[in-house]
Amino acid sequence: MLSGTTAHSRLTDCHAHLCAGAFAGDLADVLARARDAGVEAVVAVGETFEDAERNLELGEAYPGVVRPTAGLYPTHLDPAEAEKVADLIRRERSRLAAIGEVGLDRWKVRDEGDLALQREIFALFVDLSLELDLPLNVHSRSAGRHAIELLHERGAKRVQLHAFDGRAARAEPAVEAGYFFSVPPSIVRSPQKQKLVRRLPLSCLLLETDSPVLGPSRDQRNEPANAAVSLRAIAELKGLPVSEVAAAVRENTARLYG
Repeated sequence: MLSGTTAHSRLTDCHAHLCAGAFAGDLADVLARARDAGVEAVVAVGETFEDAERNLELGEAYPGVVRPTAGLYPTHLDPAEAEKVADLIRRERSRLAAIGEVGLDRWKVRDEGDLALQREIFALFVDLSLELDLPLNVHSRSAGRHAIELLHERGAKRVQLHAFDGRAARAEPAVEAGYFFSVPPSIVRSPQKQKLVRRLPLSCLLLETDSPVLGPSRDQRNEPANAAVSLRAIAELKGLPVSEVAAAVRENTARLYG
């Protein structure tokens, strides 16, 4: 068991790619280690229609532990695929924890025409989240300001900004809107994430791992158990007991995901 947590922490990893091939051989063991570290549930995000179908299967296989989502990664600039995923979300709304991951990416996508298409697809999912009252699990790499502006423009209500990589000042309008920010274990090696957590109120923070990436070490597969690493890092940066931070992130998770 990871030090600083207990099996009674009842944490949620709010963003992990359990459908990834990296977990194909030992997912049951991965989830057992998460449970031992105090992580009782995982919001399983996807990047494609096939990921969404796999996440739904995992939700059936691990009820109450894997909370499936469906989304389209923002580098997939395919309106037909977006509509296909949206149709699945409407059909399976009762089984889904969120729409995600969806969003904007200006790190890989640079062409203005492609960026405009990316915005159209993201807007489709933002509108769908309002129609179905589902949270949005949002990717905004190198696009934090643009993503927050679009979310505001469309009137988004239930929003998680995952692994936000912008300056803390860029995050303030999202905090004011009641959006949440999830913190990956890479915070232990990221001055940007550390500055962000110091500045943001505890009331808007969630835990995530982005497994199998964004772990404490670049060279090892990340796992949901490492949400406990994020928890301890937040507590240290805020100068608060781990138990107090755990209680806050549980409350925040319940506010967003129920």
